[in-house]
Amino acid sequence: MAFFRKAHKTDKEYQCWEEGSHPQLMQNAEILRQKLDYSHFNPVKRGYVDKPEHWRYSSARNCAGLEGLMPVFMDW
Repeated sequence: MAFFRKAHKTDKEYQCWEEGSHPQLMQNAEILRQKLDYSHFNPVKRGYVDKPEHWRYSSARNCAGLEGLMPVFMDW
């Protein structure tokens, strides 16, 4: 199982399940916010940037009132 552990996962020696996307119904604004925060903070957790809105390819820029690379629909 050590073979399947991703190189950037330093908190574990083994990995049983392969990582991937798992669809989840966005039932309310709280769940949507949780998923957005998870997505926005990934570059921060990896040490690429200090703040989510500093990541050029993130919608966190739009959420912070900055100009992003693409328009983001935020009427939710």
